[in-house]
Amino acid sequence: MKFKFEKLNIWIKAMDLGEDLNSMASLFPKKEIFNLSSQMSRAVDSIALNISEGSILQSTAEFKRFLGYSIRSLAEVVTCLHKAKRRKYIKETEFEKYYDESFHLMNMMISFRNTLK
Repeated sequence: MKFKFEKLNIWIKAMDLGEDLNSMASLFPKKEIFNLSSQMSRAVDSIALNISEGSILQSTAEFKRFLGYSIRSLAEVVTCLHKAKRRKYIKETEFEKYYDESFHLMNMMISFRNTLK
């Protein structure tokens, strides 16, 4: 691995979550292709994208700002999960799995951000 962000557990977990949720969103009804499917895919991809972009900046304050963007994108993903469950696009077990993964990743990102000085 050549980029330092590739070693970050938060980036690795965000990448994994992104692939899982993109696959899941692709199974939503066709009417959601430009709505919930697209929104979820963009939000979940934004998590890892902001981690990587922020990690190459010179300033710790700027990296923290990009981690904040990632955290907000993850909150958006959680809302998309709730929407998908309410619309019966996903089962309760899928919701719980990705909700728990999101909660864990959120805590990891916040903890990581808090360690930066």
